[in-house]
Amino acid sequence: MTALLAKATALALVKHPVVNSSCRDGKSFTYNSSINIAVAVAIDGGLITPVLQDADKKVKELVDKARAKQLQPHEYNTVKCYIMGNRGKWKFSMLPFLIRIFCFGTFTLSNLGMFGVDRFDAILPPGTGAIMAVGASEPTVVATKDGRIGMKSQMQVNVTADHRVIYGADLASFLQTLAKIIEDPKDLTF
Repeated sequence: MTALLAKATALALVKHPVVNSSCRDGKSFTYNSSINIAVAVAIDGGLITPVLQDADKKVKELVDKARAKQLQPHEYNTVKCYIMGNRGKWKFSMLPFLIRIFCFGTFTLSNLGMFGVDRFDAILPPGTGAIMAVGASEPTVVATKDGRIGMKSQMQVNVTADHRVIYGADLASFLQTLAKIIEDPKDLTF
């Protein structure tokens, strides 16, 4: 599911490039030409965010390699990574003490829905323009187009963004596009 969400997000970012922008140094803005999606992944004692580089073009290839256990680190990660622990020291040996590794994706995806969490707020990683928090897909009673009552799977999605770079209206438009892509997934098939 996360691979499909990453691809859907990448396709939506192609149509809304301002949402793929960032402010890394606090002074200047970067409109990123590549769509590199960082995906939050839980590990024992912490979290890493491997980056799917050129996610709008390469997700199928990366998913196939990952399933075949042939994915190489340079294919899902960037060179610049920050390692942060809860004691203020910058050492890799802190892994047991809730180490956090933030790699520079241009957009971050955090899917706690796979753990049954229905909604949450994700914290924006340093240097990233936006992060999307994805909750669990749950059956919901909805009105159908013909005015009847029906059931539909729905998930809560929340985006946290750096409003120095990305405005709320831009995010709303991005989320509308993302919803259309997910609801009509013909472009998501690998």
